[in-house]
Amino acid sequence: MIHFIKSLYLSSRLFLVLGIGLVFFLLAYSYPSLLPAAQLYLFMVGVAFIVDVLLLYRWKAAISGKRSQPEKLSNGDVNDLYISLENNYPFETELEIIDELPFQFQLRDAVFRTKLAAQKDTRLTYQLRPTERGIYQFGTLNVFASSPLKLIKRRYRFSENTEVPVYPSFMQLHKYELLAISNRLHEYGIKKIRRIGHSMEFEQIREYVTGDDYRTINWKATARRNNFMVNQFQDERSQQVYNLIDKGRVMKMPFEGLSLLDYAINATLVMSSVALKKGDKAGLITFAENLGSLLPATNRGIQMRNIQEVLYQEKTNFLESDYSKLYVAIRRKITQRSLLLLYTNFETLSSLKRQLPFLRKIAKQHLLVVIFFENTELRQLLDSKANNLEEIYQKTIAQKFSFEKKMIVKELQKHGIQAILTAPEHLTVNSINKYLELKARGFI
Repeated sequence: MIHFIKSLYLSSRLFLVLGIGLVFFLLAYSYPSLLPAAQLYLFMVGVAFIVDVLLLYRWKAAISGKRSQPEKLSNGDVNDLYISLENNYPFETELEIIDELPFQFQLRDAVFRTKLAAQKDTRLTYQLRPTERGIYQFGTLNVFASSPLKLIKRRYRFSENTEVPVYPSFMQLHKYELLAISNRLHEYGIKKIRRIGHSMEFEQIREYVTGDDYRTINWKATARRNNFMVNQFQDERSQQVYNLIDKGRVMKMPFEGLSLLDYAINATLVMSSVALKKGDKAGLITFAENLGSLLPATNRGIQMRNIQEVLYQEKTNFLESDYSKLYVAIRRKITQRSLLLLYTNFETLSSLKRQLPFLRKIAKQHLLVVIFFENTELRQLLDSKANNLEEIYQKTIAQKFSFEKKMIVKELQKHGIQAILTAPEHLTVNSINKYLELKARGFI
């Protein structure tokens, strides 16, 4: 009985029907001749109510349902989730589905409606875009079934209390891997960098094909084989590539719901994969007011999984970052000259100059690339037209901040430090292009 009461919901149609009956009774006070009709109407409503209850509760589990989601969700990406439904009633039912989503999404309107014929099943698809890493708690999948009379609804509950972790953007990682396999990376802005000269690693001697550099012809092998033969070189391998992630308060700034820190984490995942596929060793260092995680560079098969797990666990209080501790950790732990990709953010030239002494010391021992972010809202303000005095002042201040970002790039380059100023959405592409450029030019 308790289960019956908890699962029974009155529909809006029932309230409408009862409202009409109430009007009949009110009119019967003034026109007594209407009272029998009002009583008959109420009796018919009562009978219909009982019939509707019998239709919906005669079968114990007439509706089957299940929410299907991936084992883990990809942060910052659109993830597909599925709701499978099966109608075992001998009549068509109208279903209202309410899924209790994790509080991180702040969505209270995940309501779906569909009609399902007798003895049929269906599959509904909806999408979610998480913007924080961590555990997401899904609640109950509520399905409200109505018979053709639609006076009441019976609630069914499925897939209660499911936990799903949200990891750094592995969808972005898979996307770049697939594009690399199909040789379509240029579609997303990955440039083909012409190699300057040759690396020192000889790979093999092979037959000349149209387009080969004539300077690579091996004349001794050509004389022996009586056919043009060329030396083939490959990029130097087993070089160390470290991604350094600043977890300080400068990385708290949001862009399209995702913090700059999470953009850096997603880019690090892809960059590590690219470095490993190029035969290099990938490592990771995170820091804020204290040193965070330190994963030594290696090219072992499990390195990508290790990097993904470390990135998933990263948390920060967004305090002021201590670059002196980063410098000490690099000096002690990274003894071989390496490529260091530092993801951080500088808004003013003065904020850079506070950290510049440590960056210069790091750059003396390693090839350092400082990657920081454009303020895209300022760019939108600069592109807009000023219509009054206040907007002129705002645009002037925006120009000052935009100019200061460019001065930061020049200041870093003046001290021999590579720099990338990028919009958050282009971070991954620009980082990969810089890595390929430095590798092609033999800087690492």
